[in-house]
Amino acid sequence: MSERKTIYLSGPIMDEHPELARTWRQRATESLGDQFHLLDPMRRNFKDREVDSANEIVEFDLQDVRDADILLVNYNKTSIGTSMEVFYAAYNLGKFVVAFSPFPFTECSPWMVRFCTKILPSLDDALRYIRNNFSR
Repeated sequence: MSERKTIYLSGPIMDEHPELARTWRQRATESLGDQFHLLDPMRRNFKDREVDSANEIVEFDLQDVRDADILLVNYNKTSIGTSMEVFYAAYNLGKFVVAFSPFPFTECSPWMVRFCTKILPSLDDALRYIRNNFSR
């Protein structure tokens, strides 16, 4: 049997309430953790806006993106870091990017539409999509 696929949990952290940033990631881990390996950037204890941590934060996140097979993206607000991860994963690495968003298609950034493989209306829909299409 092949190794489990790895999913990176991409979404706002710096300009998000910590509980909101954490809750959806916990739900994703509970739902998918039995069949996938999940990479949560919040597992590291960096403090945003500290000069000596900025490069480490970005480099560790990019390493997680490189290590992942799939990105699960919370596109609930504009986020520079999330957008950069999506672009890097899709454009540079050819990764499969599954996003969930409350925005109707007409309100989504064309960049997110272009570089997310699939955008679904809820976390539950995205989790179901990943299970249905990537479970072994």
